[in-house]
Parts: sequence; structure tokens; C-alpha cells
Amino acid sequence: MSSSDYRNGLWATTFAFVIWGLFPLYWHLLKQVPSDQIIAHRIVWSAVLLCSLLFARERLGWLKKIWAVPRTFWLLGLASVVIGFNWSLYIWAVNAGHVVETSLGYFINPLLSVLLGVVVLGERLGRLQWLAVGLAALGVAWLTWQGGRVPWIAIGLSISFALYGLLRKLTAVEPVSGIGMESLFLFVPALAWVLWAEAGHGGGFTGIWGWGTLVLLVASGAVSAVPLIAFTYGVRRIPLSVVGLLQYIGPTLQFLCGVLVFREPFGMAKLVGFAFIWAGLVVFALAGWRAARRGRG
Repeated sequence: MSSSDYRNGLWATTFAFVIWGLFPLYWHLLKQVPSDQIIAHRIVWSAVLLCSLLFARERLGWLKKIWAVPRTFWLLGLASVVIGFNWSLYIWAVNAGHVVETSLGYFINPLLSVLLGVVVLGERLGRLQWLAVGLAALGVAWLTWQGGRVPWIAIGLSISFALYGLLRKLTAVEPVSGIGMESLFLFVPALAWVLWAEAGHGGGFTGIWGWGTLVLLVASGAVSAVPLIAFTYGVRRIPLSVVGLLQYIGPTLQFLCGVLVFREPFGMAKLVGFAFIWAGLVVFALAGWRAARRGRG
């Protein structure tokens, strides 16, 4: 691989994680729109954009390839339900003032993905990886005890995204084509919801919300699809060990948005819980670095 390919891949992947990390700022601009309608518009316009790009690239060839393998088709259908839930919970949480807890979910996610690999795929963990998972579990337990409730938003986001990653790992399909198929599965119910809302059930796309809001809703398709395309471009050009480190850009920026921009409370009790999880991530990164060195050796 050439140095220019590596550099382009690094920039594309970093761009994707930065955009995902700044998502709370975008969705907050749509706070006046009910969360269910934001997610419906996001799905509709993402599907329009992605399927248009795929059609321009290879007409219906991408769809025929997926349809020809029933297992792939239905796994993508299940993945669409999981990612739809993840998107819905995330947007609701951001606009309900829980940005810090959403960041917690995406800090936990890599460790939960590793645990799913053990339970479902029979993968084996080293001592450092088990230590990382244990530290994260202690952090969640501490936050539950101190807060008097289970951090269900963070857990819901981390579980759903980890399950989505597992389903996509089990699905042998080109990434953008897979996302396009997922968007098609969600398109009809999402469009039906938008039309129902516009028929006098709280929708405001025809003028109540103002032109600025309408533009932001339509643009949500591009905002969702562009970083995904950048990620799929970049991840093929840089080592997975580098991707593993870059993925913490997203939740770090989300966390900073919650604390510095939205001024969500973050006292010592939360700091201790997050510290356990951050320590687990450091140990996890160290384990990955050591494995990469052994592989090169």
C-alpha cells in the first residue's frame, strides 16, 4: 500500500469519527422536532441518498447480489432493526439532555464487542483484555450505585451497536451496499411515519418548523451517509489497530459536547465511574498494541 493511500485512509477515517463525535451539535439544532420524526426523516433521506449513489454506480446490480443470498438478505434486515433502534435511542437521548451518557455508551461499546466475540464467535481473550472488560464493568456498577439507576441509555446504545457490528461481521457484503439494503428495509415504515405525521399528527415539514429546520432534516441524510462512506473508504486503507485507536475520537468529542457545550452535570461520582471505564480502554489499547507488535515480529 502506498503512503498516499495510507494518508488518505487516515484522513477519511478520522473525518468520519469527528463527524460522529459532533453529532450532538447537529441533532440539538433540531430540538423543536419530535425525536420520532427526526429519526424517520433521517432514515428516509439516508435511503434516498445511498440508493441513488448505488444505482448510479451499478444500477440494480448491488441489490441483485444481496437478494441472491437469502442469509445475507435477512441478516441485513435484522441489522437494520438494530441500527434503527440505536439511532432512535441516540437522537432521543441527545435532545433529552443525556449527551454525556451517550458518550459513555460508545466508550463501553468496543469492550462489549470484544465480549460478544467471546460469547458468540468463540474468540479468546488474553489477561489484559479480561482486565479491561472488568474495569469497564466496575465503572458501570459504580455509576449505577451512585446514580441510583442503571445507566440504561449507555447500555442500550452499547449493546445495540455491538450487536450491529456482530451482524455486519457475519454478513459477507460490500459495506456501502449493505448500508443501502438496511436503509431500504427501514425506508417504508419511516416514510409511512413521516406521511402520517404530516397528515395532522404533529408533523411540520410543510411549513410549521421553518425553512432552516426543513433543510437540516433533508441534510440529515447526507450527514448520516457521508461519514459512513468516508469510514468504509478509510478502513480499507489503514490497519485495524489504527482504526481501534481512532474510534475513541467519537465518544470523546460527544463527552466534551455534553460537559462544555450543553453544561450537563458531571461531578466527582461520575468522574470516578468514567475513570474506571477510561482505564479499561487504556488497558484494551495496550493489549491491542502488544498483539500488533507480536504480529509484526
